[in-house]
Amino acid sequence: MAVIKTKFGQMPDGREISLYQMTNQKGVQASVTDLGAIWVGLLAPDREGKFSDVLLGYDDASGYLKNGPHFGSVVGRIANRTAKARFSLHGKTYALTVNNGENNLHSGLDYYDKRLWDARIDEEKNAVEFSLFSPDGDQGFPGNLRLSVTYELTEDSMVSITYRAVCDQDTPLNLTNHAYFNLAGHDGGLVLSQKARILADFYTPSAADSIPTGEVLKTAGTPMDFSAFKTMGKEIGAEFDQLLQAGGYDHNWCLKHERGAFSLAAEAKDEASGRHLSVYTDQPGVQFYTANGLKEENGKNGAAYGPREAFCFETQNWPDAVNQPHFPSPVLKAGEEFVSRTGYRFDTEDEAE
Repeated sequence: MAVIKTKFGQMPDGREISLYQMTNQKGVQASVTDLGAIWVGLLAPDREGKFSDVLLGYDDASGYLKNGPHFGSVVGRIANRTAKARFSLHGKTYALTVNNGENNLHSGLDYYDKRLWDARIDEEKNAVEFSLFSPDGDQGFPGNLRLSVTYELTEDSMVSITYRAVCDQDTPLNLTNHAYFNLAGHDGGLVLSQKARILADFYTPSAADSIPTGEVLKTAGTPMDFSAFKTMGKEIGAEFDQLLQAGGYDHNWCLKHERGAFSLAAEAKDEASGRHLSVYTDQPGVQFYTANGLKEENGKNGAAYGPREAFCFETQNWPDAVNQPHFPSPVLKAGEEFVSRTGYRFDTEDEAE
């Protein structure tokens, strides 16, 4: 089906911001914008066929130009946290912006999601490709990086996100999408009764500042065990140091699959509506976040979003891997192409069975 392009707002310098809507034969609709290559919306049916937008966000570009929670954002060059806002590569130390205690979060403050990306529609694939040039020294990182992010809506209702990048110098790279989901609808309230499953037996614990300690611990016997479906709220209030420090779940799970193998990584379901989400990726980790600090009064259709009213499955390399030599390396070699794919498939429990 055709990709529809509409006006979504304008940049502070007057450049037009556009919204792109992709729809499949089932009526599922995904919308994305060239502002930050942000994933704006996802209309999915419940078991009765009623469609709701299951992504938190804003009505137009003016909200996304602020977007403190990074709703639907493409995050890079390094997603998640970098200890002490610095790293060393080939004997040289690089300084990043300090924006999270004494650390760096999501490579800010000059975020990718505040920039206008180039866009190209692919009608045949029901897809939109966004591209961005990140020059040497951008955000403190080395090398001229050319990056593209392609969103494709398939007929089996998967939003497939393909990341491609090439750089003329070695540079760390860890890209993700920061979509906030609520399978009851973006304004559906607390997600604590919704269930999650993560295909991982290990996770990377964090210190009080959310920087990984460097350990890789088993989930078994702890509230971090999501090897079988359980409600997100079942153990979120447990007297467990990791949950107490973060105010809930905000950790990286070490996925079972072989790195580079596109396979199932996590699932979520809302038994009240019947909606079901399956997450596929070729990345080695996924950050499961229960929106513990969320506070946004000006969401879609006037909705106010509060803590634990959404969850994120951010597929990624392990956090702070650039400072943890025993973690999977995030370094993209000069001249080599980085290609990674993540897919979010939406159906109902009946279809999943």
